[in-house]
Amino acid sequence: MKCKPKKTHNTITRAVVKVGSNVLTAKAGLNIDAIVSISSQICELMTQGIEIILVSSGAMASGMKKMGFAKRPDAIPKRQAIAAVGQAGLILEWEKAFARFDRRVAQILLTSDDLTSRKRYLNARNTMNTLLDWQVVPIINENDTIMVEEIKLGDNDNLAAMIALQLDADIFINLTDIDGLYDKDPRVHDDARLIQQVTTYSKSIEKYAGDIPGALGTGGMLSKIKAARKVTGSGIPMVIAKGYRKNVLLQLAAGESVGTYFVPRAQKLNRKKCWIGYTAKTQGTLTIDAGAAKALLSNGKSLLPSGIVDVQGRFAAGAAVAVVSQDHQYLGNGLVNYSAEDIRRIMGARSNQIKARLGQKTYDEVIHRDNLVITGQLDQP
Repeated sequence: MKCKPKKTHNTITRAVVKVGSNVLTAKAGLNIDAIVSISSQICELMTQGIEIILVSSGAMASGMKKMGFAKRPDAIPKRQAIAAVGQAGLILEWEKAFARFDRRVAQILLTSDDLTSRKRYLNARNTMNTLLDWQVVPIINENDTIMVEEIKLGDNDNLAAMIALQLDADIFINLTDIDGLYDKDPRVHDDARLIQQVTTYSKSIEKYAGDIPGALGTGGMLSKIKAARKVTGSGIPMVIAKGYRKNVLLQLAAGESVGTYFVPRAQKLNRKKCWIGYTAKTQGTLTIDAGAAKALLSNGKSLLPSGIVDVQGRFAAGAAVAVVSQDHQYLGNGLVNYSAEDIRRIMGARSNQIKARLGQKTYDEVIHRDNLVITGQLDQP
């Protein structure tokens, strides 16, 4: 079918739907009516041939309600225990809701290591693709129970964005408790204005988002803007819409103007570049001169050793690294052909000097353009 959110005309065959904590929880615990409504809409979309990956918040909030906590405890073990209690109830209610429509679900709990490790990333993708082939709905959440800072994804907005990239989704729908991005918090200001479309990420957009915090969830509107930058920079559109709105998913699938639509870049990145640019954990930093920055940004060139002026970190060949300008502006990520030690020995050299410095030359480039993703830009004076 044609899915035309905000007057786009892409054929949607796969969508990531993220549902926030404030949609899924009520005073007495989980909001069963919301769970049933969203399940019903997803099942209807599936009958239309659209594959749905569901990223569900609510475990922590559900556990707090069950255990009678008024606020999140500070102690990490207690927070993880609450998430474990809440996750059990959360997945049970989703399973019961989808069973009403004769659909099956699968629970997938992830940490950042599952996505930043290329092997585990591909294994997880293969598993989710198999579930979709079986017409089973993957229900994904961060594995809060074993989470430590080193493997924390941050929030489910970020997780859902990474899943959209991983599974090459056609759209990312982010359901929250307000209608979209406003110029001020509509829960506080009666004159708040809905921003129906975002094409660029100006400081004013980030300010609007920063003024609209979350409540039960870990991510407010700013985390949603960061997720939007990630997916639209890869060529995937995103919509923020109100999860309580009747048939909101069906309205979006029918092409109705709902919520805030984030316009994607014209050309979609391939899956490997999505992983390099937005998911891989960088092991170090390469600082490059102005000439190299221009070659990468304007001409789509590879990064040669002659343009490198500094190397930070210890990493092996094949590692993901960040690339920055001499005035510390982030430009993008890439996979290096040489170790940090070898790059230090060849930086500033021409490609025909690599063998003399290292004793061998396996590549002309430190980062080939096929393994380089530019996600930043130089600020203009």
